[in-house]
Amino acid sequence: MMLTQRILPIRLIAFDVDGVLTDGGLYLSDSGEEFKRFNSLDGHGLKMLKASGVELAIITGRTSRCVEMRAKNLGITHLYQGIEKKWDAMQDLLGKLGLAPEAAAFMGDDVVDLPVMRRVGLALTVPQASLVVLDRAHYTTKREGGNGAVREACELIMSGQGTLGKQLAPYLQDA
Repeated sequence: MMLTQRILPIRLIAFDVDGVLTDGGLYLSDSGEEFKRFNSLDGHGLKMLKASGVELAIITGRTSRCVEMRAKNLGITHLYQGIEKKWDAMQDLLGKLGLAPEAAAFMGDDVVDLPVMRRVGLALTVPQASLVVLDRAHYTTKREGGNGAVREACELIMSGQGTLGKQLAPYLQDA
């Protein structure tokens, strides 16, 4: 199936965090507090994709307060943290939204993401992903995780669904 055929039915996209929404580095203070670096380009891409009618979700194996704060800031209400079996979380979410797996996309970078990536309509990854993930993804971004890869994925979906122009229009109008 061609990439454009996979993109058209997408109504939901879920993201892993470490290595996708971040560069994959885990920053820990001496007191054990965890820090993550998020990219503002990714954030605005997520807001535009949501405004275009695609639901957003985060499904991650780790639990972090900063991920909860970032999700809230971006208006992502579907947040699954501390998830060992990500496909179970995705099935729950698909059920809540009344969607088939073909209407969902997932962006991950490691083998723990494969059970979801292998079952959804569109599997996305980043260049620094595990080789087995790279081999099974439908699309690999040019930009790396935490450095605009999510923005690229958002624009890919909006472009494929014909909604990118409408989302960019307010920024391209002459004064």
